[in-house]
Amino acid sequence: MHSDKEIVVIGAGAAGLMAAGRAASLGREVLVLEKMHRPGRKLGLTGKGRCNLTNTANYSEFIKHFRNGKNFLRPAFYSFFNQELQDFFQDQGLSLVEERGGRVFPSSNSAIQVIDVLVNWAKQNGVQFKTNAAVRDLPLKDNCVQGVEFFDTRNSKADKTEYLQSGKVILATGGASYPATGSTGDGYALAKGHTLVPIHPGLVPLEVEGDVCPQLQGLSLKNVKLQIWVDGKKKQEARGEMLFTHFGISGPIVLSLSSAVVEELNNGSKVEAIVDLKPGLDYHKLDRRLQRDFQEQGKKDFQNLLSALMPAKLKSVCLQQTAIPADKKGDHISARERRQLRNWLKGFSLQITSSRPLSEAIVTAGGIKLSEVDPHTLCSRLISGLYLAGEILDIDADTGGFNLQAAFSTGWLAGTSAAKCDNPGV
Repeated sequence: MHSDKEIVVIGAGAAGLMAAGRAASLGREVLVLEKMHRPGRKLGLTGKGRCNLTNTANYSEFIKHFRNGKNFLRPAFYSFFNQELQDFFQDQGLSLVEERGGRVFPSSNSAIQVIDVLVNWAKQNGVQFKTNAAVRDLPLKDNCVQGVEFFDTRNSKADKTEYLQSGKVILATGGASYPATGSTGDGYALAKGHTLVPIHPGLVPLEVEGDVCPQLQGLSLKNVKLQIWVDGKKKQEARGEMLFTHFGISGPIVLSLSSAVVEELNNGSKVEAIVDLKPGLDYHKLDRRLQRDFQEQGKKDFQNLLSALMPAKLKSVCLQQTAIPADKKGDHISARERRQLRNWLKGFSLQITSSRPLSEAIVTAGGIKLSEVDPHTLCSRLISGLYLAGEILDIDADTGGFNLQAAFSTGWLAGTSAAKCDNPGV
């Protein structure tokens, strides 16, 4: 097959769908190539299937949640930010709801509905879709995109390649997390000549040494503070909710800190997570509270006094690690033992050994080096006619709708630029 297409978008995720629909809305002929059998597979998993579309934080607060790409994203966010995204979905008939922390979800709590809205909008604008189409190569001439070589994944003869001639290609293949959704890192090789900042899991659960976490499996702690210590020095902290699993820890604050943790582990550093179970009380106030409780309920066993201080599942771990006898009466607990309990409540220590694999990460940290992409157009500085959008770029952020907004914004800008730019092409 040999034909012409004005713009080819590779990847039908958040960035690709937005790029395709935007370019088509500006009057361009657009074809989307997606190697899975239907668009938006990974998008359907976001927010535990509810799809946390964006966050309502103002720009200055929003951008603080990005570990990399703060300055790079300015033009994309300037062209299409959180309010424009909300307006877009509402104009398409999708009702939205704002939840704790500024998180925005579809009122239906259905990520599938988000995908349907994007695909229908793109099709209404004339976008054509070809699924089960895996891209093998982007032929170049004089560092200009010439077209796209791809094959049908359902064809056992993988050497049967089809060719589309196009002078503009938007690469929106995603990262390498959740490979079952098609996000397998293919785009890194397609971006010929570009520097790949080493990829690693971002927003990923962490594995913990010892048998404490298996004992606490399923326990969710709310309103705690988690500190990350690297080689004995405090590096980062976050406050909110965390979850214990059979292998270690997860939950919003763990995921938010995880990318930095993975980098430190890769550098060979010793990483310790310190949980402050009583962040609202300093050491002095907590000590006074414990002293008062032990005096007022002096006839109770220590293990029963703990019920007012922590969830039931934590009690056995506390007893093990403080070594205070479970049956010791409250009025017999010494000042030293009380301080020992206080210090444990403010400094429950977990030794981090590793993260879960990249295949279990929500996002991929690392990617195509940002200095090789023009932030104002998202066109490659190395290859004319090649645009890059979404998770393939070296951008990652905290949980809360920030990563998905970056995908939508870069997709919108790439689609706009590809549609408006006069390209030397083929």
